[in-house]
Amino acid sequence: MNIRFVTKTVHASLDYPVALSLMATPFLLGLGRINSLALWVSVATGVAALILTLFTNHKTGVVRVLPFGLHVAVDRLVGITFVAVPFVLGLQGLDAWYYWANGAAVLLVTFVLNAPESGEPALKTARP
Repeated sequence: MNIRFVTKTVHASLDYPVALSLMATPFLLGLGRINSLALWVSVATGVAALILTLFTNHKTGVVRVLPFGLHVAVDRLVGITFVAVPFVLGLQGLDAWYYWANGAAVLLVTFVLNAPESGEPALKTARP
């Protein structure tokens, strides 16, 4: 069974909903009551993800000037950052778990589940 099912096309179709979720979900969950950065880091990341997607050379990109590999590298950096944010900002409870869950999901998708489109080389991933 091949677990690498997130092709460039699948990734492209997920980008806009994920960006919108990063902007809306913190408000729906009531994040940032103790530290407002718990709310605004996600919102700013969602805005940046939306802009990145608009400029990425993939199926749903509008301007298509940025290589998909760069897009994935930025996604991975966001995943690592999201895992670190609760420690750096001293977040606790739901605020912390929100970032850890999102960071883990992004890292899982970009390192473990990504797959090449037919005829394209695979993105480089960490291998044991």
